[in-house]
Amino acid sequence: MHDPNAAVPGWTPPPRPTRTVLEGRHVTLEPLSRAHLSQLHEANRQDDRIWVYLPYGPFTTEAEYGAWLDWAAASEDPLFFAIRPRSIGQAQGVASYLRIAPEAGSIEVGHINFAAPLQRTIAATEAMYLMMRWAFGAGYRRYEWKCNASNFGSRRAAERLGFSFEGVFRQAAVIKGRNRDTAWFAAIDGEWPALEAAFEAWLSPENFDADGHQRQSLSQLTAPILAARDPTL
Repeated sequence: MHDPNAAVPGWTPPPRPTRTVLEGRHVTLEPLSRAHLSQLHEANRQDDRIWVYLPYGPFTTEAEYGAWLDWAAASEDPLFFAIRPRSIGQAQGVASYLRIAPEAGSIEVGHINFAAPLQRTIAATEAMYLMMRWAFGAGYRRYEWKCNASNFGSRRAAERLGFSFEGVFRQAAVIKGRNRDTAWFAAIDGEWPALEAAFEAWLSPENFDADGHQRQSLSQLTAPILAARDPTL
């Protein structure tokens, strides 16, 4: 049970994330670099809808995408990773840590952009798990997910991944000339052991049959851990 007034004895701020490789069984996350440009641009061309809720894109040419990628690869906050599923062997998406606040023990995952071949795959879920595992393993107390409140796909993904709903901030931003209400979700360190066990159980080869169909959904495993559900879902 979460105690809002609990003492935090011996609290030491965790380190900032660095440009390191995160390895899983199905996916590798690599620090974003120019080496990923052609792979990502080609993957992203398959469906422009992936840009709808992002503050940038779509990009017509590789040069246009390259200008954005150069900024993203050099950024420290957000700190970007390219996501390379082992089944494909090329980068098919990006994600980042952002709003990195070691002094508060808080860090967010965002700028998530999965090309069509990465969407709804084991690799996509494992990528999110690896980023969450690093954050809590490093000592962060709070791991955030925020999205456009109109993006119900992202809201469903947050809840599936074990993020508890914390509310909607109205008129939080103006993105591409339109209002954005922002839905907030978070997981905290006290929930992490149960969440880690849920991810490991879901990712286990025994959870999938010979045709690759899951025996138990991740939502079933994470639902009992949620402190609050999104009432719109």
